[in-house]
Amino acid sequence: MEQSFQTQLKEMEGADILVGVPSYNNARTIGHVVRAVMAGLAKYFPRAKAVLVNSDGGSKDGTQEEVKKVQIEDFKTILTSHPVHPLSKIVTPYHGIPGKGSAFRTIFEAAVSLGAKACVVVDSDLRSITPEWMELLLRPVYEEGFDYVAPLYARHKFDGTITNSIVYPLTRALYGKRIRQPIGGDFGFSGKLASFYLTQEVWETDVARFGIDIWMTTLAIAEGYRVCQSYLGAKIHDAKDPGSDLGPMFAQVVSSVYGMMGKYEPLWKEVKETQAVPTFGFHYEVGLEPVSVNIERMVGNFRLGVKDLMEIWGKALTHETAHWLESIGRLSDEAFSFPKDLWVRIIYDFATIYHRGSFHRDHLLKSMIPLYLGRVASFVKENLRSSAGEVEEGIESLCKVFEEMKPYLIERWGKEKGGG
Repeated sequence: MEQSFQTQLKEMEGADILVGVPSYNNARTIGHVVRAVMAGLAKYFPRAKAVLVNSDGGSKDGTQEEVKKVQIEDFKTILTSHPVHPLSKIVTPYHGIPGKGSAFRTIFEAAVSLGAKACVVVDSDLRSITPEWMELLLRPVYEEGFDYVAPLYARHKFDGTITNSIVYPLTRALYGKRIRQPIGGDFGFSGKLASFYLTQEVWETDVARFGIDIWMTTLAIAEGYRVCQSYLGAKIHDAKDPGSDLGPMFAQVVSSVYGMMGKYEPLWKEVKETQAVPTFGFHYEVGLEPVSVNIERMVGNFRLGVKDLMEIWGKALTHETAHWLESIGRLSDEAFSFPKDLWVRIIYDFATIYHRGSFHRDHLLKSMIPLYLGRVASFVKENLRSSAGEVEEGIESLCKVFEEMKPYLIERWGKEKGGG
């Protein structure tokens, strides 16, 4: 099978645009995604030679067959002129450890092999993708000389809490670029950047399982590539209650962010302020599916953590911070509140102890989950009646706390290093 993938790439004799769709058992949604891709390429890039690669993790539900059979019946309804080149499709299994990163590796290899100028990867479970996404994710690379296009979505105020409470404020404070959705799942990138990604030694590690999105974003910023973001409207996929079933994802995403802090330490220590990045696309209000949240369960999980995990937490946190957590654990449900500056202190303390490597990293990250749930419960309580705009202002103020407390991180980081 490997041979046939390489042979198909050779037979295509190059491409201007490459679209990657990683999948695993997405037969229900992938047809819609591929149709939107085909329509977008035909409408916005009718002269470009484009190839779609479906990199599949061994689906058993007919996902691959869905991709092969998708056709757009009537191009006249969306086009004023027909595309010069029909879209070529390749469906291939990916190899290596199971996970999204291994699927991306196959897509990067195809991009390099075909000499593609601009590439885009989109999730296969998207229900809200439109043909316009192709223009918004590809044009900044294809025509404006950018190397990386992050997505900018409208999301329900309680969706994306790992992004909102940790990944966005932390990466922004560390590397100085305000990329709002650094783990969005849908990206545009240049062939040049794809070829750089392939040179990195991460493909047999945990990054290749779950941490690939934040890894791609961080490397693009830290290695000095030109980055921007594009407003795509709603991201509607299979959203989950932020308090349920997040163990593996939480640990992998946070370990990717923390791991890269070690790699790029000289860079982030010098970053003193943050900057907006160029943003493409037309901002508009969208209707969003509600996300149900169980505050009581999250607070209960936090209290259990205070009871059972204080021994682990005490190794990562200062005495003052540990006492603060104990006092919050005694609050009633009505009075429960988890302040921003306490949260930032915790994220920075755990980053430091993770970097030091003196504690079992997997146990350390798992022990953070009740803390995270406590902070999210507090955020949800504060924002039950807030508009989307007010919630965004609250996230902005959390980012400011991360930025203002960066000297605390640098001080703790240095001390831990000295402690050996």
